[in-house]
Amino acid sequence: MSSTAPYVVDDCRGVLQVYSDGSITRSPNPSFNVLINDDGSVVWKDALFDAANNLKLRLYKPSNATTKLPIFYYIHGGGFCIGSRTWPNCQNYCLRLASHLHAVVIAPDYRLAPENRLPAAIDDGFLAVKWLQDQALSGLDNWLVDVADFDRVFISGDSAGGNIAHHLMVRLGAGSPGLDPVRVRGYVLLGPFFGGTVPTRSEAEGPLDAFLNLQLIDRFWRLSIPVGETTDHPLVNPFGPKSPSLESTTLLDPVLVVVSTKDLLKDRAKDYAERLKNWGNNKTEYLELEGQHGFFTVSPDCEAAIDLMQAIKRFISDHS
Repeated sequence: MSSTAPYVVDDCRGVLQVYSDGSITRSPNPSFNVLINDDGSVVWKDALFDAANNLKLRLYKPSNATTKLPIFYYIHGGGFCIGSRTWPNCQNYCLRLASHLHAVVIAPDYRLAPENRLPAAIDDGFLAVKWLQDQALSGLDNWLVDVADFDRVFISGDSAGGNIAHHLMVRLGAGSPGLDPVRVRGYVLLGPFFGGTVPTRSEAEGPLDAFLNLQLIDRFWRLSIPVGETTDHPLVNPFGPKSPSLESTTLLDPVLVVVSTKDLLKDRAKDYAERLKNWGNNKTEYLELEGQHGFFTVSPDCEAAIDLMQAIKRFISDHS
């Protein structure tokens, strides 16, 4: 009796492959094969924030820092299925953020799907922020506490990281009272990865050759949402039929929502920002810039990426 060898049924940018028998392989190589631009103006190190799951985060600070600096979380993207703080595109962007924002940058990893489906990644994001509270209370790590202003924390997320940032914003509430003495001042959602069972116009009419096309979006969701659920799950669709209401937006901190013109996720991000504004959250800003999904890490020197950096810098200044 012959048997058919397992074959690939899902491939995520060549990094994650799921086979017909349910087995999974992960390549150690990132999907972005670029050189790391480390000129020494920023220093960095890794720290363990969740021993149970061996999760680490990467800390960055300007090498010439002498005063207290704001803290800026950068939660990487990858459809909840791929990506890491160690990938060179993430490393390069965090180096740039620390230098241009003159800030302490924290880039946490989180458990990935399908081995660890949602809400694992969101829970890990919360632990990464609670880790900062532990550092503030202990004061033991001089590398961090000598330059970090724990009263000026901003949480940003790219794509799936933007989804995590949203859920952290809702969970922590305005002023993040449960994190004392850490104070979150605002959130930056960069092309946030939201979904829903009803396609938006930008999803339905988006180009097939988009950097994040509809086929890949559907694959990421299928591999990451809880088994048996749909993309109207509250962790996926903030305005789904079972999602908690966000109309009480006075309980939320300032948020900057950024999306690119050629991003299939554009309409969901715009709808998200407009709903918050219409519900009375005047601290919500929406910014649309030219380019594809994730343009700021793919082409960090392009005009739109420069404009984005200036917008983030202004957002931090306005809310510090």
